Amino acid sequence: MNHTAEKLLTFIKESPTAFQAVEMMKNRFTENGFTELKEDAHWEIKNGGKYFVIRNHSAIIAFTVPEVSSDVFHIIASHSDSPSLKIKENPEMVENGYVKLNVELYGGALLAPWFDRPLSVAGRLIVKEDEQICEKLVTVDKDMLMIPNLAIHMNREANSGYKYNVQKDMLPLYGLESAKGSFFKTVAEAAGVKEEDILGHDLFLYNRMPGTVWGSEEEFVSAPRLDDLQCAFSSMEGLIAGKNEKSICVHMVMDNEEVGSGTRQGAASTFLRDTLLRINLGLGRSYEDYLISLAKSFMISADNAHAIHPNYPEKADPVNRPHINAGIAVKYNANQKYCTDGISAAMFKELCKEAGVSCQVYVNRSDVAGGSTLGNISNTQVALNTVDIGLPQLAMHSPYETAGVKDTCDFVKLAEVFYA
Repeated sequence: MNHTAEKLLTFIKESPTAFQAVEMMKNRFTENGFTELKEDAHWEIKNGGKYFVIRNHSAIIAFTVPEVSSDVFHIIASHSDSPSLKIKENPEMVENGYVKLNVELYGGALLAPWFDRPLSVAGRLIVKEDEQICEKLVTVDKDMLMIPNLAIHMNREANSGYKYNVQKDMLPLYGLESAKGSFFKTVAEAAGVKEEDILGHDLFLYNRMPGTVWGSEEEFVSAPRLDDLQCAFSSMEGLIAGKNEKSICVHMVMDNEEVGSGTRQGAASTFLRDTLLRINLGLGRSYEDYLISLAKSFMISADNAHAIHPNYPEKADPVNRPHINAGIAVKYNANQKYCTDGISAAMFKELCKEAGVSCQVYVNRSDVAGGSTLGNISNTQVALNTVDIGLPQLAMHSPYETAGVKDTCDFVKLAEVFYA
């Protein structure tokens, strides 16, 4: 189990943003014999083939086609993005002898844990190189920034609750006044480009604190971005290890789930529909054959779930209380925030039995609203029998989250069986 946990932590460390996460998956699939397809080129799909396609460098769909023809898709969906703070245009702010960076909130972040810890910047730069506009991924691999708290002496009510204002409270300190004008120079050097060639950027703060396996029996894993890289990692490992003999196996990782999925690389986009349709056409099938395939297919929407909290048990449903390392949580919601129904739940429970892993139930308290997930959003584009599941975790949307070592292994095992 610890071997899998360490692989997960390595994957997360090398994936400070969605762009690097997709690059990591691209490299992993390439090493294992997958062929990259381009959306702007013709596809040649063959039985026994392994492929992947990338959109916006932040969403990826990998798939395998069995040697013996199948018209059933087995899909696991997860997402590449996590709540963070995004660098604004013209970010440097010089005030009172300091240089701060202007940022805005990306997603529903838990803000308090961002304070007083080493941070840096990662993402992508859009640059002009040899008269061409191209993309360069960048990770500034050093402790570069910090958001300092206001001392208790100056905020006596700090421990009584405080409402953070992102524009005031969350601006990271970059340097003293002498650092003015050097931020993009530092980023350009890390990317190996000239500062004057930078035309655009998508840069985010990331937590520099490394992940760890801990607990009395090393049962916990804590790291940044477990939601949802833990599921993306497990799906990837399962696809690579799976036999891929009985169905067209699809690993789908979308971007922008934390901000509603309404982008060309989000779950509400046509990315999944376009990819499945092109697979179908590439195998010489008609559009009606495609619709028949969807009716027979199954999707697992994998986005982590809330474990019962050791200090706040009253926040959980009275009877449906997922525990860490006690099984994969099946997520239900009467208002269809999750798309699990009786049929998809039954199919997933049978899959768990086949894989030899446990499952449990997650339901929100009836007086607490839940958020939508990939499943019901992507179903507006591709209608499939779908179950929403997640691995139980604590401190969701914190820059340092906690989950279970065994749960990671169980999901890898289940994914491998699903991709049989």
